[in-house]
Amino acid sequence: MKIGIIGAGRIGSTLAAHLTRAGHDVAIANSRGPETLQDLIAELGERAQAASVADAARFGDLVVVAIPFKDYRDVPTDAVAGKVVVDAMNYYPQRDGHIEQLDSGATTSSELLAEHLQGAFVVKAFNTIRWDVLRDAARPGAAEGHIGIPISGDDEAAKQEIDDLIAEIGFDGVDAGPLGAGGRKHQPGTEVYGSDLPSAELAAKIAR
Repeated sequence: MKIGIIGAGRIGSTLAAHLTRAGHDVAIANSRGPETLQDLIAELGERAQAASVADAARFGDLVVVAIPFKDYRDVPTDAVAGKVVVDAMNYYPQRDGHIEQLDSGATTSSELLAEHLQGAFVVKAFNTIRWDVLRDAARPGAAEGHIGIPISGDDEAAKQEIDDLIAEIGFDGVDAGPLGAGGRKHQPGTEVYGSDLPSAELAAKIAR
């Protein structure tokens, strides 16, 4: 699969490493331009390429967004229309500035992204896990003992696609529900955020 990753920080680059090892082709972008990513590309190997944000979005059959939430409107809408977009972002007011709709609980950050990306299938995932756990705790091919990663979204086929990808790189997807209600269960401030629990324990907490 061709996967575009917008954001080359710890989550984006760690996901790129997992995905290239799993045999996927990755185009990864940051805000500073592809020429600043050559060291990362050398580490990732021949299945990875540096790209602009627009080119990474166009490249991917699936696109991961792992940038500061304040920049979510930088994701090009036309380039991701009809695609599954993984929202790995979190809203932190101290970094992103206060957004009244989010501070009041009227909506969620993922719903704002979905509103911006009309025509894409937004799935929230990879937002709760610490980057070092994502790097070190993968158990691809293992029968049990996986860390759980919450998934929320409004399209069941899109969620299943991300669930399959999570399993492929060595974790367990745990369905949290639709994008709004489900996303509220695993955004910052919830008990599962940053907990990095085994999947059965995570599922039990989400179900409560």
